[in-house]
Amino acid sequence: MQRHAPVKPLWFCAACANPWPCGPARLELAAQYAGEPKWLAVDMAELLHEAIADLTRLNAEPPDGVAMYGRFLGWVRHLAVSRARNAGHFRSGSRSPRRARESSTDS
Repeated sequence: MQRHAPVKPLWFCAACANPWPCGPARLELAAQYAGEPKWLAVDMAELLHEAIADLTRLNAEPPDGVAMYGRFLGWVRHLAVSRARNAGHFRSGSRSPRRARESSTDS
C-alpha cells in the first residue's frame, strides 16, 4: 500500500493524486500526532508556507491563500475542537467567553 505523501513541488498525493493533504493523509497525520496536536499545527503551518512558495514559483498566479489555509490548517482546528469536545473539555450548550460578555451587556 502506498503512503499518502505529498509529491512536491506540485503538492498532490502520491497515492490518490488528490490535493495533499488528502483525506487519508489527514487521518494518518492525526494518528501520528495524536498526543501532540500543537506540533501537528506547527508542522502543517510550515508545510503550508512551503507549498505556497512552491506553487507560487510554478504558476503565474499565486494560490488562493484562504483555500490553502483550509487545506493545510483548517482541518487541524476542527480536529482539535472535536477531540476537546470528546474529552469533555467543552460543555454542551456552553458559550464562548466573547458571546457570554455580549449577552450580558444586552441586558
